[in-house]
Amino acid sequence: MNARLHLIALAAGLLATGSHADELADKGRDIFNKNEHAVVTVQAVIKTTNPANTRSTGPTESKQELTGTVIDPSGLTVLALSSVDPAEFYHRLSDDVKMETQVNDLKILLDDGTEIPAEVVLRDQDLDLAFIRPKSKLSTPMAAVDLSKATPAKMLEPVIALNRLNRAAGRAYAASIERIVAVIQKPRTFYIPGSTSSSASLGSPAFALDGNVVGVFVMRGVGGGDTASRNSMRENMSVILVPAADILKGAKQALEAKGDTEKPAEKPALAPATTATNTATGK
Repeated sequence: MNARLHLIALAAGLLATGSHADELADKGRDIFNKNEHAVVTVQAVIKTTNPANTRSTGPTESKQELTGTVIDPSGLTVLALSSVDPAEFYHRLSDDVKMETQVNDLKILLDDGTEIPAEVVLRDQDLDLAFIRPKSKLSTPMAAVDLSKATPAKMLEPVIALNRLNRAAGRAYAASIERIVAVIQKPRTFYIPGSTSSSASLGSPAFALDGNVVGVFVMRGVGGGDTASRNSMRENMSVILVPAADILKGAKQALEAKGDTEKPAEKPALAPATTATNTATGK
């Protein structure tokens, strides 16, 4: 009799687990359907110069496809600064890095094949955010994530991450279920997603199960340790979720920005940058 009761309890538990998984999938699909078109592919042509590389014959250019989240119908889009212009990020990890990067061309790629020329209008090095916008006013508003409707994440809660896949996958829209493994309070609030492999990438948005946005995936890096060791450098970086409220503050300034600007860590305001180039001099 006890064995029979045990089997009944086990079956009930499995049914409950399956029901919860179905509910999570249903909510995830609903979030995906409402927000997929606010996730875009951003094509960047990046010029890289590395004076420390004695084998280099000079600057090189590479075309990369990044993920961005549209946060205003005007086309204002946020993505990870470390993806679009990585020199400053690597300089944070090591003073020995002397790489220079420059963004030579930006396009927002829509799913209908439209290419929208864009420009960087605001940079926030502390939060690893780059805000870009179309160079010309759009005739049709773009689908956008509403950052003002945000939900904080709690440890072990699932979030739904949206993404655009690469060319090999037809730049298809994708979704994945991530789980928050830590909530960091200082020096500012941000979230640590689980380390398991998923389709989420830097610049992808994440949503709470109530449908509100949680934040955007970026990279956090700190200096220190054995900078000559690749393993040590990896220990000094982590993928994080920047809360939507922090992104919203930058978005409001980006909508008013006239050109490429950068937020120095020691200043509360965003000051104009003299050039679109980030230089990691090692000084």
